[in-house]
Amino acid sequence: MRCLRAIAPLSVVALGGALMLMQAAQAQEAPEPAVAQADPPAADAGEASPREEITIGLSSDVIEIATDFTGMDLTIFGSVNNPRADSIATGGYDVIVVLEGPPRPLIIREKKRVLGMWVNADSMSFDDVQRSYVLASTGALQDIATDELYRQLALGVDQRFFAPANPREASWRVEAFSAALKELKERDGLYHEGTGDVRFLSQSLFKASLAIPSNIPLGTHRARAFLFKNGMFLDEDSTGLYVTKDSFEQWLFRQSQQNGFLYGLVAVLIAMLTGWLGRLMFRRD
Repeated sequence: MRCLRAIAPLSVVALGGALMLMQAAQAQEAPEPAVAQADPPAADAGEASPREEITIGLSSDVIEIATDFTGMDLTIFGSVNNPRADSIATGGYDVIVVLEGPPRPLIIREKKRVLGMWVNADSMSFDDVQRSYVLASTGALQDIATDELYRQLALGVDQRFFAPANPREASWRVEAFSAALKELKERDGLYHEGTGDVRFLSQSLFKASLAIPSNIPLGTHRARAFLFKNGMFLDEDSTGLYVTKDSFEQWLFRQSQQNGFLYGLVAVLIAMLTGWLGRLMFRRD
C-alpha cells in the first residue's frame, strides 16, 4: 500500500510532464499567422509617360511703330516639353506659329464696269475678320498634316473661314466673297505664309521668325503655336501681343478718335495758319 501511494504521486508528475512536452511540440509545429504584405510598386517602365506640350514666349509683349516703320521680323522662341526620345531621333516634331491680328467686321464690295464707270454692284458683310494673319512653319503645310485637320483647327490662309453677318447667305456667295477677301489681304501683305521660318535650335527649343508687314493693324494680336508629330496634332499654346504707335502719334490718333470735332477744327486752323505764313514769306511786293 505504501508503494502504491508512493507511485501515484510520481505518475501524476510524469503525466503532467508528458502533457507539457506535447503542448510544446504542438506549438512548434503550428504555422505562424500570415502577415499581409503590400504589393511591390509597379516598375517605372509601366507608368504612363507625361504628355508632350508646347510653350512659347515673347521678349516683349508690346511693339511701338512710328511713321517710318517699314516692317520687321518678329522672333518667337518656344520649347517642346516632355519630348520623346524616338521622336527626337527621327525628327518627328513639326511646329506652326501664327500671329493673328485683331478681329473686326468687314464689308467686301464687288465692282462692275457700267457705262465706262466702275460702280459697286454687290457686297457682303463679314463678322470678326482677322485684320492680319502671318504664319511660319517648320516645313510645307502639306507635309505636316492633312487639310481636314487644318480645317478643324482653322489653321492656314486657305482654311480661314469668314462668318457672314447674314447667316442665310447662299454658300456659293460666301465662298466667292471669302476668296476675294483672302486675295485682297494677300495682295496687301497682311495674310502671309512663310515655309521653313521655324527652326529647331536643339532637341526641344525652336525659334520662329514672322514677317510683320509695314501696314500691320494696331491693337491686340494673338501669337499661337501648334505642335504636330507624324501628322497628328498634339498641343497648342498662345500669348498676347499689343501693337501701338509711339507716344506722340498715339496721342494724336487717340484724339482723332475721341475728339473728332476738336481734332478737325485744329487741323483746319493749322492749315490756314500755314497758308497765311507761306503767303507772307513768298509774296512779291
